[in-house]
Amino acid sequence: MREMEKDPFRTRDHVPEFDDIVAEIRRRSAETRERIAMIADVSYGLDHTETLDLFFPQGKRNRLPVHVFIHGGYWRMFSRKDYSYVAETVTKAGAIAVILGYALMPAVRMAAIVDQIRRARLWVDQHIASHGGDPGMLTVSGHSAGAHLATMLFDDRSRPSGIKGALLLGGIYDLRPLQTSFLAPEIAITDEEVERFSPINHSFDPTVHVELAVGAEETPPFHDQAASFADRLEQQGLVVSRTNLAATNHMSSVRDLGLVGTEAEALLSSLHGIGRV
Repeated sequence: MREMEKDPFRTRDHVPEFDDIVAEIRRRSAETRERIAMIADVSYGLDHTETLDLFFPQGKRNRLPVHVFIHGGYWRMFSRKDYSYVAETVTKAGAIAVILGYALMPAVRMAAIVDQIRRARLWVDQHIASHGGDPGMLTVSGHSAGAHLATMLFDDRSRPSGIKGALLLGGIYDLRPLQTSFLAPEIAITDEEVERFSPINHSFDPTVHVELAVGAEETPPFHDQAASFADRLEQQGLVVSRTNLAATNHMSSVRDLGLVGTEAEALLSSLHGIGRV
């Protein structure tokens, strides 16, 4: 890559308002934690990073749909608390929001993070009923690296995943290009990790309805990866919808998940209808 060429994966280079959006979502997340009924810092494992937050809609809690959100940050930044605001949309749609936390690279490797996400899902299966949720009405979403991790919850064709629908926003589905990106000195994705953890190489539960969304103003690799992954899923028999979110980039698209009236918010809200079927 030429020295002066902008890395298409380095979000900050392509989103001038990057810092402003991060400040906004953190402020809104703090407000969400004050306003919506929740249980914070629930452990799903022994490590201090293995925690999740539960947010509840108003009214009686009895066999409610459940939605799991997984944050992004190229597996090496942000936390679940930065994304509490997503629960605004989820709870207004009548579902319990589960906002997951996980360890960050390079302190751990990809295998550890994927294992954490899967164990968090197992916690939901085993415990959400005691909080008024129905594990049989489960949907998931994730942004960027979180979209990548969300695929790891339904990537086994040999048995039903139990997931009704997934919203994958601005995701990474082939890890190989990241080996020559700005991330190389930060997280140093290995050839083995590319082979094991690139969703484009996996087979998926054909019963899951997948919504693949990309901000219209995102850089070409995000559009290319979404198109290739959509083809892969359709070849395996999954129902796939694709949406280019108008006038949004990699950061404004995820910000919009919690803003009423935006296209991203509408996609997330509609996902809970899938969870009821």
